[in-house]
Amino acid sequence: MSRVILINLLRFVALVFLQVFLLKNITLYNLSTPYPYILFILLLPFETPNLLLFPLAFAIGLVVDMFYDTPGLHTACCVLLAFVRIIFINLTVQKEGFDTEPEPTLSLMGFRWYFTYVTVLTLFHHFCLFNLEVFRFSEVRYTLIRFLSSSVFTIFLILISGFLFYRKRERK
Repeated sequence: MSRVILINLLRFVALVFLQVFLLKNITLYNLSTPYPYILFILLLPFETPNLLLFPLAFAIGLVVDMFYDTPGLHTACCVLLAFVRIIFINLTVQKEGFDTEPEPTLSLMGFRWYFTYVTVLTLFHHFCLFNLEVFRFSEVRYTLIRFLSSSVFTIFLILISGFLFYRKRERK
């Protein structure tokens, strides 16, 4: 159990460091900004209790908000992401599957499920993030373009990281 805590703590620090010090100033054509820090919430084990999941989502959102000077924007979207994660996992994963597949990774769950999981949750997070950021109907088109392009960029980075840390499943 302490190994899982250590891995997730290192993942938290690494993703926040990557987001804040490397990807904060990277944009493509001033439209697309990647937010792969949400991978921390996505890769938490299935057995993570909701009483722990929501504070962890709040914490990573708050830390990113402190560096981005966006009071509560990332925090609100990360908590929404944690809520949607619970719903998505309850709809797609069988309860008895928790023993053999403890966390939602590419190597354990397969490409199709992982791609759907990452895409749906990233779209929810980014839709919330960009709509709360702009919060006006006059810029709907610009917001939609930023939402879609940033989602594609983030999904691409998350899938690349999934393939970088891909481990073949051992057959029993």
